[in-house]
Amino acid sequence: MELRDYLRILHRNWILLLALLIIGTGAGAAYALLQTPRYEASTSLYVSVRTEGAATGELVQGTTFARQMVTSYVDVIPTSLVLDPVIEELDLDQTVAQLASRITATTPVNTVLINIGVTDTDPELAARIANATADSFTTAVQNTIERPADGQGTSPVQVTVTQLATAPEAPSSPNVPLYIAVGALLGLALGVGFAVLRSVLDTRIHTLHDIEQLTDRPMLGGIAFDNEASKRPLIVHADPRSPRAESFRTLRTNLQFLNVEDGPRSFVVSSAGPGEGKSTTTANLAIALAETGARVALVDGDLRLPRVADYMGIEGGVGLTDVIIGRVPLVDALQKWGQNQLFVLPSGPVPPNPSELLGSSSMDNVLAALTEHFDYVLIDAPPLLLVTDAAVLSKKTRGVIMVAASGRTKKQELQGAFRTLDTAGGTLLGVVVTMLPTKGPDSYGYGAYTYGSTHVVDQAPVQLSRADAKAKRRADRTESTGVRRS
Repeated sequence: MELRDYLRILHRNWILLLALLIIGTGAGAAYALLQTPRYEASTSLYVSVRTEGAATGELVQGTTFARQMVTSYVDVIPTSLVLDPVIEELDLDQTVAQLASRITATTPVNTVLINIGVTDTDPELAARIANATADSFTTAVQNTIERPADGQGTSPVQVTVTQLATAPEAPSSPNVPLYIAVGALLGLALGVGFAVLRSVLDTRIHTLHDIEQLTDRPMLGGIAFDNEASKRPLIVHADPRSPRAESFRTLRTNLQFLNVEDGPRSFVVSSAGPGEGKSTTTANLAIALAETGARVALVDGDLRLPRVADYMGIEGGVGLTDVIIGRVPLVDALQKWGQNQLFVLPSGPVPPNPSELLGSSSMDNVLAALTEHFDYVLIDAPPLLLVTDAAVLSKKTRGVIMVAASGRTKKQELQGAFRTLDTAGGTLLGVVVTMLPTKGPDSYGYGAYTYGSTHVVDQAPVQLSRADAKAKRRADRTESTGVRRS
């Protein structure tokens, strides 16, 4: 993945990241507050060699000797030689090992200083242990470790306490800011890891970039998600100045620029699965094409679950199936819609053998008549992965416009639809992504305003009744489409 992909992942999951960051910060703070405060008291010792009246050279040698010895003295401090007297003096209910675990002895490099630190939950006791340890160490060095071999005289090594331990006012641990920072970093790291894993495991289509990774066919357009789509599916007619309506006009323009000069302008609109917006896309595209003055035929080729008649608000009892079996002439089945040259051919009665009807020679004759007398023929077909109808129609038309829903269509499903179409010998003209979010990292870049005035068209589509205007309708169709009744 590229850097922009990771940024998109972080942007898409920013709520999760923020939640885990807050949880991690809170967990770090809670852990710190649950810890028992511990105080540290320290004392410093100075180790020297007795050189009364000695020359300068002897002083230097004594200092060098002391530097060498302090490194060994540090290891002596946590032993029973030093700590047994401390336990006895302070009446501590601890073993030497337990007491030694709370004492640290260090010496700075190239010095004769020894620093003794004691940690305890009681600040007063920590200071008393530190001072008692210093006194015990001094006694052990001068009376035992460095005692003259003959037992007479004074030890050549002198240990002097340079700084007594005092009871600390503030605890040395827990380090609340550190625990909070560590908790925040762990929460953030967990959030980033979960977001990346979630993105890797998410196989749904989200952006046009996801489509580009699956096919080299052009992206014909992107349609924004609309909560009101079910109430006003024909957005190009209901609100022609809205950004969503403009996206269908962009789709229209891209379709017009496809290299279709060597074949009929008949297109199948399908999808991988149901509920991806293929029917509304087909209907709105047909209205947008008719706005240019082109003669457009909108055919409901979904003979299993037809939707076009409902969306267009027309009677769908007579339609394509009646024309294929020769029950009704094509000119009588076509219904003019709106003020432009848009004619709708509903599906008609649902047959028991849709694939056979769509693959018949009668269907070829219907398509031939439509492509001869219309500039554009749009066929709404069933999903490719569910039935073979769209694959059958793809061989009879210029190609297939694939519709994929953002956040719903899975990549493997779309790839399966591509393979099905390729196996059937159909041509994929391009992909349209529907239900794109208008905000966030996956948004398609719709503006926050509408260019020009916004209004709603209240005029109902022109519907010609066969009962009261059959002759007029036939005359209009013949004049507009050129399709004559046989």
